[in-house]
Amino acid sequence: MSRMKAALDRYVEKFISRKFLAWGTATYLIFSGNLTSEDWVAVTLAYIGSQALVDLATQWKHGKQ
Repeated sequence: MSRMKAALDRYVEKFISRKFLAWGTATYLIFSGNLTSEDWVAVTLAYIGSQALVDLATQWKHGKQ
């Protein structure tokens, strides 16, 4: 069981860090003028929504921690 949890933790950490990198890149691009505010809002909503799904899945699988 702990092996599976460790593998799941690595996958979730990698997924979260990639989302954060995408959000950080979008934030940089909006300040550099290469991205519209509407696109930045779309990226931010996707980041927040996918983070909520990860949290929901974690709570469902492991219960509230």
